[in-house]
Amino acid sequence: MAWIYLILGGVFEIGWPLGFKLAAGGQHKVAFIAVSVFSMALSGLFLYMAQRTIPIGTAYAVWTGIGAVGTLAIGIMFFNDPAGIARLLSALLIIVGIIGLKIF
Repeated sequence: MAWIYLILGGVFEIGWPLGFKLAAGGQHKVAFIAVSVFSMALSGLFLYMAQRTIPIGTAYAVWTGIGAVGTLAIGIMFFNDPAGIARLLSALLIIVGIIGLKIF
């Protein structure tokens, strides 16, 4: 169950930079900032719940990795962020690291 909490925390970790990006777009600033704050709170809660069982170093690395790679993917897909081969390979290294932390 702890790994499910950790994955959920990582997904909500994606929500707060996305909310800030949408708030910078102009309309509904307060609503998007509220979404960001709510995502931060849920992300932190799920991380807390996960690291009761998962070692803190592993939990934190996986949590930030999910947030980083997820935010990168959303930026590429929806905000025309650059998707060069070096960026994609770097994201792949993060994913491999997350898998390694889970396995070992």
